[in-house]
Amino acid sequence: MRTLRFGLSIALALAAVALAADISGKWVAQVPTRDGGTREAVFNLKASGDGVTGTITSPRGDQQITDGKISGDDISFTVVVEFNGNQMKFVYKGKVAGDEIKFTRQRDGDDRVQEFTAKRSS
Repeated sequence: MRTLRFGLSIALALAAVALAADISGKWVAQVPTRDGGTREAVFNLKASGDGVTGTITSPRGDQQITDGKISGDDISFTVVVEFNGNQMKFVYKGKVAGDEIKFTRQRDGDDRVQEFTAKRSS
């Protein structure tokens, strides 16, 4: 009985990974800025199992994605940005729908949440 339960658990875990949205590739978004404008950012994402890695490229350069996870059509990761000698951690959460990811971004310790949509780039 234990072997059967263990086998079913493994099969369900593998099925969940197999059903994860295909997010690998290049995504482009107009990300809100503090002054109410937007700036273009390119998300270069790579999914492996339930993990996500990659970079975000913006006018400030490349930022490494860390702590990336994907489960079904939900994605999350963090990015640490250096600005004027200070480090700021941003938490990104998104929902994948076809060729779009609807993201929220929140700076660690801040109540404000910014929303934007990234679109798959060819």
